[in-house]
Amino acid sequence: MNTPSLDWSLPYASHRSAVMGRNVVSTSQPLAAQAGLRMLLAGGNAVDAAIAAAMVLTVVEPTGCGLGSDGFAIVWDGKELHGLNASGRSPAAWTPEYFEKLGGIPETGWNAVTVPGAVSAWVALSKRLGKLPFAQLAQPAIDYARNGFPVSPTIARQWALGAAKLGAQPGFAECFMPDYLGGRAPLAGETFRSEAHARTLELIAETEGEAFYRGVIAERIAAHSQAHGGAMTLADLAAHQADWVGTIHQRFGDSVVHEIPPNGQGIAALMALGMLDAHGIGTHPLDSVETVHASIEAMKLALADLYQYNADIDAMQAVAPQHLLDATYLAGRAQRIDPEHAGDPGHGAPRPGGTVYLAAADASGMMVSFIQSNYMGFGSGVVVPGTGISLQNRGHGFNLTPGHANQVAPRKRPSHTIIPAFAMHADGTPQMAFGVMGGPMQSQGHTQMALRVLRYGQNPQAAADAPRWRVTGGKGVAVEPGFDPAVVAALRARGHEVTVEEGNGVFAFGGAQLVLKNGNSYIAGSDPRKDGHAVAY
Repeated sequence: MNTPSLDWSLPYASHRSAVMGRNVVSTSQPLAAQAGLRMLLAGGNAVDAAIAAAMVLTVVEPTGCGLGSDGFAIVWDGKELHGLNASGRSPAAWTPEYFEKLGGIPETGWNAVTVPGAVSAWVALSKRLGKLPFAQLAQPAIDYARNGFPVSPTIARQWALGAAKLGAQPGFAECFMPDYLGGRAPLAGETFRSEAHARTLELIAETEGEAFYRGVIAERIAAHSQAHGGAMTLADLAAHQADWVGTIHQRFGDSVVHEIPPNGQGIAALMALGMLDAHGIGTHPLDSVETVHASIEAMKLALADLYQYNADIDAMQAVAPQHLLDATYLAGRAQRIDPEHAGDPGHGAPRPGGTVYLAAADASGMMVSFIQSNYMGFGSGVVVPGTGISLQNRGHGFNLTPGHANQVAPRKRPSHTIIPAFAMHADGTPQMAFGVMGGPMQSQGHTQMALRVLRYGQNPQAAADAPRWRVTGGKGVAVEPGFDPAVVAALRARGHEVTVEEGNGVFAFGGAQLVLKNGNSYIAGSDPRKDGHAVAY
């Protein structure tokens, strides 16, 4: 299906052009995009490209992901849509009592680490949908780790911030503030290398991930945990599995938007889009105060429900995803959107009944939406010595509220921020792989990208360029400096407590990648807030 009505203008500051081709890869770091393209040129498919790019990102963008990340994917294989949840579960020893003795769930250190799942995502995708040998996919990442790469500017800034915060965490300085750099983070343009990372990638490649969960790497992870007060054991690692979970979806105009089911927060984007459809979004200009205000209000309503109900899907007994996506429920929530006044909503009562994102597509029609993350920048700050494995801090996503669906418990997945998205045409043909990395910004970013491309027909690069908003709690809203001052004033007149965040867009407003199908080719956009780009042939 071609997109003749697409708006090709570039009305925002970036003025990057969209990238087009029959095979495309869009990532947040150029070397990763090119690694994916190399797999396509070698006869691989979009899944092979995505895996190779994801592996390289653990090397070249450690500020957002690592070998100890979690991952999720949505893949159109040419005939059907697949959803993969490769987020990890908590150690068996984690109970509310365990953390009450610690005074809460920390952001850093071993007691913030759940079992890392990204490696299992790569293996599961390769075995089920890939074409090339798994070991071949790892070669670009191994090469960059062993022989080094020049650190890109945005990542260098984030690296310095992470080092200042996490430098004292076990193993961090040895890996990310090496002696050959004088014990500091690398500057932009300086070469960084990690032989330990290369050796771990080789073991992962040789054993198709087995060494990571049940072999020598797992033994090192568990030993480091025990030595530094953690609860993770060999048994916890061996019990991990990635799950093919399908998708949940929401009709939005002539499109159907798909997300991974909870524990991911993608359901919030679907809820917001459902409310906006019920509200009649689309009658005012895209960047008008009416459109922005309604979008903010729908997002606040969705997030209020998310924080109350979202959890490991096995724990969502009282309120399940289908209840939150019920059309009657969403229409009722949409009625709470006051066109003239900002609200401060609580959750509804439905009746029971530091992240990297990439997109890839190939000439056969396969399209991949993939995300992996350490959560808060470098994550927990814990790096297993001699391995290059930096570990996420997803355990901080749990809470200790008695009876809450997301209360911490043994072998449980926490509510998760990272989410890939995918849009289908109403006739069941694929439309767009997209995502916006950046913690709690992600479901908000998905809503804004879907609105711009699917409802208003903006091209993917313009959608990525556009200034964004982010709800911050209560009536608070942060906007980027590129926002129209007249719209900011009109939002304030409606009662929004608006903050313009100067120079903070890289961290707070996420980074988008979008690949839109256009007949037998694709149109890709990549976020100017990041170092990355889209490549095609």
